Amino acid sequence: MKKLFAFVLAVMMVMSMLAGCGASESAPAADAPVAEAGAIKLGMCGPLTGGAAVYGTAVQAGMEIAVEEINAKGGLQFALNCQDDEHDTEKAANAYNTLKDWGMQIMAGPVTTAPSNVVAGECANDQIFMLTPSASGASVIEYGDNIFQICFTDPNQGTASADYMATHDLGTTIGVIYDSSDVYSSGIFDKFMTQAEANGLNVACEASFTGDNKSDLTTQVTQCKEAGCDVVFLPFYATEAAQVLTYADKIGYKPVFFGCDGMDGILTVEGFDPALAEGLMLLTPFSADAEDEATKSFVAKFQEKTGIVPNQFAADAYDVIYALAQACENAGVTADMSATDINAKLIEQFTSMTFDGLTGAGMTWAATGEVSKTPMAVVIENGVYVGVE
Repeated sequence: MKKLFAFVLAVMMVMSMLAGCGASESAPAADAPVAEAGAIKLGMCGPLTGGAAVYGTAVQAGMEIAVEEINAKGGLQFALNCQDDEHDTEKAANAYNTLKDWGMQIMAGPVTTAPSNVVAGECANDQIFMLTPSASGASVIEYGDNIFQICFTDPNQGTASADYMATHDLGTTIGVIYDSSDVYSSGIFDKFMTQAEANGLNVACEASFTGDNKSDLTTQVTQCKEAGCDVVFLPFYATEAAQVLTYADKIGYKPVFFGCDGMDGILTVEGFDPALAEGLMLLTPFSADAEDEATKSFVAKFQEKTGIVPNQFAADAYDVIYALAQACENAGVTADMSATDINAKLIEQFTSMTFDGLTGAGMTWAATGEVSKTPMAVVIENGVYVGVE
């Protein structure tokens, strides 16, 4: 699994994170966390600036909260170093090398799929264990037996979305708009179409775009409207989705819009009127309005840290750190071990342990690195995500 960011929000996020993670592309910044004796070095890279920063900064903040909590307990200690890859593959490679030079022992990232495909290959070659919070592309975990995901894979999201539509009677005529140039979007689309056919869904419109022409999606919205689609599936990121919802409102088109986890963050897209997202549905592993104590505690800390409600990316990131902590404690991992030795121990743990987190209870991992957990449907009501069931 995917994802323009309000200026004020960016300032808040950056200020809150400078105290915790390095920003230099060549070496950890002066105010990066110092790895004290006994601290296991975790590396993370993601889009901390640029168009996809809404995802990277959420992941960074979620990880920082988890590290702070774990370190405060004593015993196992983590040092976290976060690098900006701007959702760019070349910069992701540079970020990885920076983290490796720093002495990274575990890779807790990257955030998005394309950079993760680069970093996963490096982690496989170097035998550094990698657990990504949000890179959902099926290709990511194909690089080696030490590459794991805590997010749903793209194929799973496509299948689950088609199943949900079939069992909840959202409408009779479905339209799909997707990014054919993006591995996240096209991966979900392919599985959705296969499952939609198996479920007997009426998909009347398939409208695609690419990274080169995603600045104007009016044609795709119009195609869905003219086809009479009363449900429109949007398996892509929040920035492009904001365009779709804005234009649909302009032409008076009001189907049920349905997205996946990349849609999370749409309420904070720069220049977008969040009122237009009212009624938008998406499948996600996390709902910030859940009443369990763990979720309420995390939401309160995240809001105090950033001033905003955490999205699914932040929660998955929080779970990444706690899953790594559980595995390290179970395996007796210590900071004086080599990354290669830690890698072997974590592979053994992740293919045998069960983990309870914010984004799912009873999570397990296959030997392929794919996580097993159940998605939930949420809908945006009065500017917040509300669980449907």
